Amino acid sequence: AGKVSGLPTISEVLEPGHVELVAEHVDMLEVGPDNMQNFVLLRAAGSVGKPVMLHRGPSATIDEWLMATEYILEGENKQVILCERGVHTFAHHSRNTLDLSAVPVIRKESHLPIVIDPSHAAGRRDQVIPLSRAAAAVGAQGVMVEVHHAPEEALSDGAQSLYPEQFHDLCRQVMAIYNV
Repeated sequence: AGKVSGLPTISEVLEPGHVELVAEHVDMLEVGPDNMQNFVLLRAAGSVGKPVMLHRGPSATIDEWLMATEYILEGENKQVILCERGVHTFAHHSRNTLDLSAVPVIRKESHLPIVIDPSHAAGRRDQVIPLSRAAAAVGAQGVMVEVHHAPEEALSDGAQSLYPEQFHDLCRQVMAIYNV
């Protein structure tokens, strides 16, 4: 997809033994929330010289999340991006509760950039644009959202995927907050 589109690519890696293979084919590695404390995987991801996006685990504190980055950084890889996608709470209005307060804390306590994944936090399309605006307002350095031309036919995550027109609207709104 990256070669066809000319865009950079990212893919989640699940096992330490797959890191080098995945790194050969993408521009950035992604360590998902369920693997945030898989320290063998984090070390392996940090050893290949590619940027790594580390998602916060659904029950992890900010300190635990930052400490997990140390396993990537110890391999002399300084290219780490943090991704907040919500924590488990008792709320039923969304999949997870997006911890927007994590953004200013990370920006104060770390040199690492932080992006927000409102699609996975909410699990619902109608919350993605408002949460993206909120992420920009609190200083997130980016948002990662799902887009699909026919979300009702998507094999996964259709309920949280924006239609392309909605994505265009989101971009316009968020760029206005960033004054770009």
